[in-house]
Amino acid sequence: MRRTVVRGAVALAAATALVGCAAGGSSSSGGQASGKGKVTLTFLTFETPNLNAAYWKAAIARASAKVPGVTIKMVVSPNTDRTGYAKQLDASGQLPDIMIAVNPQGFAQAGKFAPFTAGELQDFVSPDSNAINGKVYQLPYNTQPEPLVYYNKADFAAAGIAAPPKTYADLLADAKALKAKGINPFVVGGGGADTWADMFPLIAAVGTDVYADNPKWLGKRVDGSAKFTDPVFTNAVAKVAALSQAGYVDPVGLSRSYADDEQAFRDHKGAMYPMGSWFAASADAKKPGFDVGVFAWPSDSGKLVLPAYTGGGLSVSSKAPDVALAKKWALAFMEDKQNLDASVRADGSIIALKGYTPPSNMGPVYNATYALYQQAVAAGAVVDAFSIEGGDIALPPGVADKAAIGVQDLMTGKKTAAQFSSFLDQQWAKAKQ
Repeated sequence: MRRTVVRGAVALAAATALVGCAAGGSSSSGGQASGKGKVTLTFLTFETPNLNAAYWKAAIARASAKVPGVTIKMVVSPNTDRTGYAKQLDASGQLPDIMIAVNPQGFAQAGKFAPFTAGELQDFVSPDSNAINGKVYQLPYNTQPEPLVYYNKADFAAAGIAAPPKTYADLLADAKALKAKGINPFVVGGGGADTWADMFPLIAAVGTDVYADNPKWLGKRVDGSAKFTDPVFTNAVAKVAALSQAGYVDPVGLSRSYADDEQAFRDHKGAMYPMGSWFAASADAKKPGFDVGVFAWPSDSGKLVLPAYTGGGLSVSSKAPDVALAKKWALAFMEDKQNLDASVRADGSIIALKGYTPPSNMGPVYNATYALYQQAVAAGAVVDAFSIEGGDIALPPGVADKAAIGVQDLMTGKKTAAQFSSFLDQQWAKAKQ
């Protein structure tokens, strides 16, 4: 699941729970790479309706059983922005020893994360994913297409829509038909700490209109040969503004949290729900009162384009009491078949480990999501997901959060497409100072 903007400082003591899942219990001192003895390691996680405390405790216990001598103390982020929380902990000298789905940007350059070796990464499909200066600091275990468009098949039928849209013109025509029937076309949220949830229409438009033809476009922005105010990017932004101007995105919904946003889709408050692939697990685990379909946000030509991110795994602090044992435990956690299966069932993960296949009893929404991703892979149609890129071409720290706030203004008419693009360039410049 994606990160969110940090909600505020919470004392470490209030967010820490001891998980007794292995032998040991005494921290070793100074054993930076011994890989021997007994050690207690802190592990930063986060909780969502899909990934609850029981999920994490079971996964931790399975990994710990494979790495004798390690006891894990679980640190729970107060919200899903574990990167923001890790920064708070680091600032107070309490950076966890192991972290999941924490953006390595800044940490890696400051020498605070330990890189993984080529040998440690040999079982991963994309071993160089999100490399920073040629080194990988986060295990790239999971691919998340984002967004896909999940839709209410009953609403489509009520509006006379026989099949998912093939082109962007079809998408607009379907939105018009839905609105004519009194059905809100798109469910888009992003309130409170969950402003990231409003980014999906923009991520989709950048994917189809910018990255499909220029897959390394953000790299050009990094080296200064491109800007957000360039026509190709601003035209993609204009598509998002136009959706809202046409009344296809309910501005009231923009105040909803991520959880309330999903519930709104379940409560028939909109026909289409642009969201990450993790929704597939939720839809199968608790079926809405309608059948759910899925399609990729369509391009103008109808050519398949699917934004996705591969990463999200564990990182290890270079200051962990025993770096070698911490890395060994991280790999045990990420490569355990039961842990991977649990991640697929709980969060709709598309596992990026060689030879892995999902459980055979997955539900229809996950299977449709997985099949669509595999179709995109076969077609060479997978592109980066704008604002979620990692490694050397990632947005500077904080810019993605500012972009999400800017999308609120874009969809409510407070900013034009040109103003939004200029705003992004300004935020980029400030972040690089």
